[in-house]
Amino acid sequence: MPNTTHPDAFHFDRPVASYWEATAKPLDIAIPPLSGDAQCDVAVIGAGYTGLNAALRLRRDYGVDVRVLEAGEPGWGASGRNGGFSCIGCHKRSYGSLIKSYGLDDTRRFYGAMKNAVAFVAELCRTHDIDAWIHGGGEISLAHLPNRWTELEEERDFMARLFGEKLELLTADELKAKGLWAPHFHGGIRGDVGFSIHPLNYVRGLARAAAAAGVRIHGRSRVTRWEEAGGRHRLATAGGTLSARHVVVATNGYTPEDVSPYTRGRLMPALSNIIVTRPLSEAERREQGWTSRLMAYDTRNLLHYFRLLPGGEFLFGGRGGTDASDRGAAPMKQHMIKTLQEMFPVFGKAEITHFWRGFVCLSYDLVPYVGPLDDRKTVWTALAYHGNGVAMASHSGRALADLIAGKPERADLPAVLTRRLARFPLPFLRPLYLKGAYLWFNHQDGR
Repeated sequence: MPNTTHPDAFHFDRPVASYWEATAKPLDIAIPPLSGDAQCDVAVIGAGYTGLNAALRLRRDYGVDVRVLEAGEPGWGASGRNGGFSCIGCHKRSYGSLIKSYGLDDTRRFYGAMKNAVAFVAELCRTHDIDAWIHGGGEISLAHLPNRWTELEEERDFMARLFGEKLELLTADELKAKGLWAPHFHGGIRGDVGFSIHPLNYVRGLARAAAAAGVRIHGRSRVTRWEEAGGRHRLATAGGTLSARHVVVATNGYTPEDVSPYTRGRLMPALSNIIVTRPLSEAERREQGWTSRLMAYDTRNLLHYFRLLPGGEFLFGGRGGTDASDRGAAPMKQHMIKTLQEMFPVFGKAEITHFWRGFVCLSYDLVPYVGPLDDRKTVWTALAYHGNGVAMASHSGRALADLIAGKPERADLPAVLTRRLARFPLPFLRPLYLKGAYLWFNHQDGR
């Protein structure tokens, strides 16, 4: 792993001290550790959105014998600790840049895939009766500087022309009227696609659905060794070994680089941080001017994301920090509290009840990748959702299953997602790349 990570970030034996962990429904299914020597057709590493959707599709739709190996419990990684935004946006490139690289038609297909991914999450929750606290209404991007208003106008016109999207521009006064106001916002742009979600309830619901379909999920089964012989892959854990014809790597920002060379040097884990306040009274929400439950984020490169939770708590998240050790947590928590106090002065006075961190995953090309990792097409992955994977990870896991089953027409993936998973140049310098990017983004965000 690049040294932006730290062993402290991989305490698989204990749950994350998050608001989601405190409020989620119990998992209530058996997930015994792998024991002894076992075989299957497809082994999935990682029981998050990607891995569970791949396993569920493979078992239910294709009758494949599939097992899932999870180092902790389902949702231990990013799938159970994110902000709960099911929406468009799993890349860090402008649409203009994507058009130059992939062409207009494929960029439109990519945008359509992101919209379909959001709808797919809602469909899964309905189909499997998952109580994921879904709250619709779309999302809003808020201008953190006055000069960002012009960019929002350009975005509205561009999205209408290229994708047929009708985005709504809101002035600062209109934001205030809609309960979306704080002192440093100078307007916003709202889209209808997307909804908020309880991410851990969702992933645990997927685990229940997969288990009910016949998928065997093994918790506390971290892969420590990966060997290949006789056309099969042999995955070793502390308790046993699993032999499979195909392997799905579904570990995103938590992908180890010391077990297999397939993803080595190709990923950049980056920290995202979340705090949650105590429940805020109606009076406090009115005083602040923020009474809406709409998902929101600002126009910074190192963006902040925030929303009111069903019980009146305020969730406030942000990218940043390069120290993933336990000692790096306290300074980051204080930074998040200070930023909340600056952006939302009334909410910033409230007690903070939860703070947690986790890794998002970046690729060199700044787009996700879905597809094979080897020439024989026996090792597969879907990852690099750039901090917005609730929807696209779910969609990509299902697509992986179709590819493995020899049904690429069902996956219907645009080239944006399948062209390559490139290695970073001089990958040992990734920590320096990240620190340099943070310095540049902080400079840009202040202009």
